[in-house]
Amino acid sequence: MRNFMLTLLTTAVLFGSGCSVLGVYRIDIPQGTPLTQAQVSQIKLGMTPQQVRYILGSPSITDTLNPKRWDYIYHYVAGSYARQAGLKSVSDQHLTLIFDQNDRLIDIKGQQSIPAEQPGLPGSKDMILTAPPL
Repeated sequence: MRNFMLTLLTTAVLFGSGCSVLGVYRIDIPQGTPLTQAQVSQIKLGMTPQQVRYILGSPSITDTLNPKRWDYIYHYVAGSYARQAGLKSVSDQHLTLIFDQNDRLIDIKGQQSIPAEQPGLPGSKDMILTAPPL
């Protein structure tokens, strides 16, 4: 009877604590556009929005009240596998571009917040399927 009660108590404690005893899988959460200094250095004053979009991609935020302002923001929360691979979470990367009425780039803010290179995401733990060539 005593062993049964001890087993029941241990089981209740494990189930009551949820999965935190065994560890919870957390996914990677990348949000925004990851940029590097190499990309940002290609942006020059006087460029058109099409030229900027070709180099940097679409902005993360386009203000509907101020369409002449583009914001590129990147935030990355490392998940379980990324933390095991030694990747850190990333935040505070914010690049702001301002265009004038003639659609020419007149101001670039936040260049110092963009790193020289972005840490890569960890490799997938899933098996990669490859099909033989036809």
